[in-house]
Amino acid sequence: RQIEAARDAGGPFASMEDLARRVTLTLPQLEALATAGAFGCFRSPRTGEPLSRREALWQTGSVAQGGVDRLPGIVTGTVAPTLPGMDDFEEARADLWSTGMSPDGHPTRFIREDLDRLGVVTSAGLWDVEPGSKVLIGGVVTHRQRPATAGGTMFLNLEDETGLINVVVSRGCWNAHRKVALSAPAMLIRGRCERAEGVINVVAERLSP
Repeated sequence: RQIEAARDAGGPFASMEDLARRVTLTLPQLEALATAGAFGCFRSPRTGEPLSRREALWQTGSVAQGGVDRLPGIVTGTVAPTLPGMDDFEEARADLWSTGMSPDGHPTRFIREDLDRLGVVTSAGLWDVEPGSKVLIGGVVTHRQRPATAGGTMFLNLEDETGLINVVVSRGCWNAHRKVALSAPAMLIRGRCERAEGVINVVAERLSP
C-alpha cells in the first residue's frame, strides 16, 4: 500500500533507488521484491536490458543505504558485475520463497519425470483412474482444514502443474502421519480414488514428505 500510495502521489518509479527514496522499505523487503522479480520493470544500469532478479538482488544492499532522507543519485555500488540469469527452476523457487506462489512454473513441473517413474498420477490424470482404485499423488500443500464438526477428519488440497487435488485424511491416518500432515509443504500421498457428482477425492492411507 505504501508503494501504491507513493506511485499515485509522485508518478511511476524510475529505479530501485527512486523507490527506496520515496518509500520506507527494509532490506528484507527489498530482497523479497527483488527475488520475486518485481524490479524487472527497471533497466540495468550496465546493459540497459530489463533488470534481472540477480542484478536486483545485488543492488538491494546499496539501495537500502538510501532512503527518504538521502539526495537522489548518491547511492554507490548499484552496478552489478555480469551475473548469470536464473533458469526456470530457480525462478519458480524464488517465486515460492518470496510470494508463496509461482505463476510461470509450478515446482512439480520440474520433477515430473521423477514423479512419473514413481507412478505419481497428476490431478488431470485422476479423471482416467477407475473409482476405488489405489493411486499415488503428489504436490504442494495449498490448504489444510480440520473442521471441528468433521469427527477428526482432515482435508488437504494438493496442487501440481495440472490442477488441485482434494484429499480426505481420516483421524487414524492423521494420527499415524501427524508431523507430515501438519508441516510438510509438499507431500506424496497414497490412497484410494473416489468420484461422486463430478468431484474427485483421494482418501489418504499414507502420507510422505
